[in-house]
Amino acid sequence: MDFGYPQNLSPEILKLYITQEGVRSSFSSKHVDRPVPNATLQVTGAVGWRREGLVYKKNEVFLDIVESVNLLMSSKGSVLRCDVTGKVLMKCFLSGMPDLKLGLNDKIGLEKESQLKSRPTKSGKTIELDDVTFHQCVNLTRFNSEKTVSFVPPDGEFELMKYRITEGVNLPFRVLPTIKELGRTRMEVNVKVKSVFGAKMFALGVVIKIPVPKQTAKTNFQVTSGKAKYNPAIDCLVWKIRKFPGQTESTLSAEVELISTITEKKSLTRPPIQMEFQVPMFTASGLRVRFLKVWEKSGYNTVEWVRYITKAGSYEIRC
Repeated sequence: MDFGYPQNLSPEILKLYITQEGVRSSFSSKHVDRPVPNATLQVTGAVGWRREGLVYKKNEVFLDIVESVNLLMSSKGSVLRCDVTGKVLMKCFLSGMPDLKLGLNDKIGLEKESQLKSRPTKSGKTIELDDVTFHQCVNLTRFNSEKTVSFVPPDGEFELMKYRITEGVNLPFRVLPTIKELGRTRMEVNVKVKSVFGAKMFALGVVIKIPVPKQTAKTNFQVTSGKAKYNPAIDCLVWKIRKFPGQTESTLSAEVELISTITEKKSLTRPPIQMEFQVPMFTASGLRVRFLKVWEKSGYNTVEWVRYITKAGSYEIRC
């Protein structure tokens, strides 16, 4: 605090000065001199989120691109609303004060790079990022001029950046439902799920929730993969598939028996089908890490690990 005004609110730095150690009495015969952390250097220094003197036997960087797909699809298979929200998570165990540079296949960055090199870039598909926000460690001046994400990372785990994409989304699944009402007391439910991602990939923990009327009495299932059951607590048929390979399809057929009611039948407004999943090594946005460079004056070698994960945010299909 400087005259009552906080100068540094970074948790990583404040942890250095908030301790739970005992206080030695002034009458104690033993006195041990311990180095006092230099608070002034951390507050006024250019890199306030990272302390100096860090040493690791093995220098490693872990980078995760985690995306959530938000989708609303009609019963005919046409997309009504779709966007992807993503974040780049990092875990750094690096010695000294390293300078990192991250290159992505975003459209603006590649165009700027081709201008600087005065030649066309060969980087495959480019994507356009919206609503990008960065961690305070990112050098915004360098990003505005060169469109490269350059930064001195905090120690440990942190969120480097967040973004959103509204165009060119690669949907991991397509769901085609068919629901027929056979009189007052019977329904026929058919749901076909197709995986659109690569054949060498697979989705984990796939859960499809198909809403049914409250007066459901009995259900009979046939599924080509996984297990299905009726959950009366949420009025849904819950279909679970532990591992869903890419470029395949699975179907569910169910006969639903309803309790007959005296009240006049009304047109049923069904809630949408909801889906949960996680697809490793796949990005719905198409975002890819082109390079991750680590430079430190001592010149040590680093090990970089990059991982991609796509999850279901609000993945809904109208019946």
